Amino acid sequence: MIRHHGVQDSCFGVRTLTLHLHLCLDKFSTIILLEPPVHEILNFILVSYFPTKLKGKMRAVFLGVLIWSCVLCLDFNYHDNESLENFLRNMSQLYPNLTKLYSIGKTVENKDLWVLAIGRNPDTHQPLRPHVKYIGNMHGNEVVSREVLLHLIDHYVTSYGNNDTITYFLNNTVVHIMPSMNPDGFNNSDIGDCFGVKGRGNKNGYDLNRNFPDYFAVNTAPTQPETSAVMNWTLQIPFVLSANLHGGTLVVNYPFDNYPNANGITKYVTSPDDDVFVSLSKTYSYKHNNMFYGNHCGDVFPDGITNGALWYPVTGGMQDWNYIQAGCMEVTLEISCCKYPAPQTLPGFWNDNKQALVDFLMRVHSGVKGIIYDQDGKVVPSATLKIKGRELVSFRSSKYGEYWRILLPGTYTLQVFNGINVTERSFDVHNGQATRLDIRSWTAASDSTAMHQGGLLLGYIPILPVLLITCYQMKLFFFN
Repeated sequence: MIRHHGVQDSCFGVRTLTLHLHLCLDKFSTIILLEPPVHEILNFILVSYFPTKLKGKMRAVFLGVLIWSCVLCLDFNYHDNESLENFLRNMSQLYPNLTKLYSIGKTVENKDLWVLAIGRNPDTHQPLRPHVKYIGNMHGNEVVSREVLLHLIDHYVTSYGNNDTITYFLNNTVVHIMPSMNPDGFNNSDIGDCFGVKGRGNKNGYDLNRNFPDYFAVNTAPTQPETSAVMNWTLQIPFVLSANLHGGTLVVNYPFDNYPNANGITKYVTSPDDDVFVSLSKTYSYKHNNMFYGNHCGDVFPDGITNGALWYPVTGGMQDWNYIQAGCMEVTLEISCCKYPAPQTLPGFWNDNKQALVDFLMRVHSGVKGIIYDQDGKVVPSATLKIKGRELVSFRSSKYGEYWRILLPGTYTLQVFNGINVTERSFDVHNGQATRLDIRSWTAASDSTAMHQGGLLLGYIPILPVLLITCYQMKLFFFN
């Protein structure tokens, strides 16, 4: 009998299994007994072929291994919506302690928007374990991302326990992967269509990456069910880092995507965390096999990255909404010149993006993290937090009082707002793991660097002057 077996690796057309064999056969068997158990690596094409000597029970055992491997075998081909769902279901069933499959809502055509969460016991809360996400196929005709994300799922689950780096990462992170945000549009797309727009929008014809509320301009497009589902999902889970995957060129696009009264005029619009976004973007482009060269698809992007508004302004984009409204740092990954290329090109796209996809999400473990407590030692959920000097964009503590913020090495001041009370605390960020900084709100003046001023708590300064100062800062930020 086979005592244990596990997946080692996979490649196009071949499944490589590591089988730990302990074969107990009777004296009439033509197969030699293997004692003690040995490790053999077997490469076999997934076709119905069996050596004539494999008979009876041994044939059944070998057939069982092949069937099991076929369930997990992810070929480099385009998977329709049913096949995609089946793959995700198989993953969740075969790795119940490492994955959790769930739907965040329905499309116009009533298709589920599936997400697979990956991590050690992903539906169990572990203090200060951050959540990250990838979203693919937002534009239905930009299809490479669907397949790349399926292979990333396969890579994560088969590397867990075999690769120390990925094992550590999945023990301390929950990765949420949505291979398709627009399955309806995908159904309306045509293979080989590199530059067209058929299938780009959802069933109602709306571009989902122009459908989010916009901080800089009024977005009059009616909110689509796919957009609502993603917004609700993003606001329910405290995502720290995110990327949405597209096709049409080769570049990492980072906020801001828009600015007031843009009218299609391109210019670099810096966000308060511009230094972090540039660094995150370069992590991806330089871990990609060739994106960093910056000269692909007829476009020129130094280092393979670009500020969104400098490329072209977008109203209703998902990445700005994530950053401003949900406190999640998101970039847009353009990973193929052709939007719907031939399936023979898929192995190359996976090889180009594999390490970049892995390393990008690992950046979530840099910067600062901690838990916000009140005077009684109870956690403070939904507290508003800001990094001093980057006040335009805030973020919030989770329902467990946790917070995370990706920052580059340096000295910073964290501001915690609860009502009109403000607590400030300085801290240092170093290379490597995130700095741990727990904070109590409404602490004594000696515990805060900026709580007390002229005998008055800073929190009790009249609010109108504060608002006027904030508005003046925003005017300087956007119009100078």
